[in-house]
Amino acid sequence: MTRRVALVTGAARGIGAATVRRLVADGHRVVAVDWCVGDLPSNPAAYPMATRGDLDALAAAHRDEILPVVADVRERGALQSAVDQGLERWGRLDVAVAAAAVMSGGHALWETPEADADLLWDIDVRGVWNTAAVSVPAMLAGTDPAGARFVAVASAAGSHGLFHLAAYNAVKHAVIGLVKGLAADLVGTGATACAVSPGSTRTEMLAATAATYGLADPADFASSQLLRRLLEPDEIAAAIAFCCSREGAVLNGSVVHADGGFPG
Repeated sequence: MTRRVALVTGAARGIGAATVRRLVADGHRVVAVDWCVGDLPSNPAAYPMATRGDLDALAAAHRDEILPVVADVRERGALQSAVDQGLERWGRLDVAVAAAAVMSGGHALWETPEADADLLWDIDVRGVWNTAAVSVPAMLAGTDPAGARFVAVASAAGSHGLFHLAAYNAVKHAVIGLVKGLAADLVGTGATACAVSPGSTRTEMLAATAATYGLADPADFASSQLLRRLLEPDEIAAAIAFCCSREGAVLNGSVVHADGGFPG
């Protein structure tokens, strides 16, 4: 069979990188997209982000399977270029995973800086919108539109109100709504859209979240999950990979709560 091709944003580390590796292991070729601002003074986030070195190291481990592309998900033209590069190299696009996101918090809603709310909206929501806007047409125009899969990484924060994370709650709720609307727009095509909502996962973003609460150890978040341990990026990637599969069509319009049992 002709190998399927995926595009993954936020691909340089964390859940995004784990998803790239899992999709490659499952036989996909992957356009791995990240903005790689971690070593630049222009990084707008309050914590270190992935670097070009992170992205290149991921690609180097699978030289013929991964196409690394530096792009900001806030810029639709940059994402369109990433899709076009994938089509030029491999001739198709079957899967898109919108994993790019930032986290900001530590304030009550009425004390949250407007700039923080704007950054979350632009990357965590508009970035998912832009990813869908450029990838879905390419998938529907391909040779296997009924096998097309769009997966957005949401969060347990998209279904639960979390202390001093109102802006993050809001944008992850919006991601879930976006996916449900996209699934409705795809009716009759065979293509699907769903969201995966991780719980506390051992990533750099979780370390940044811990810092907003003054926690020295991100493992303290494990007490909020019924598994009583942090999740690993590879575990979330496995859930995402199933959503990307042909069998994952049954999850169309759904939210997969890969959160280790988040009470409430």
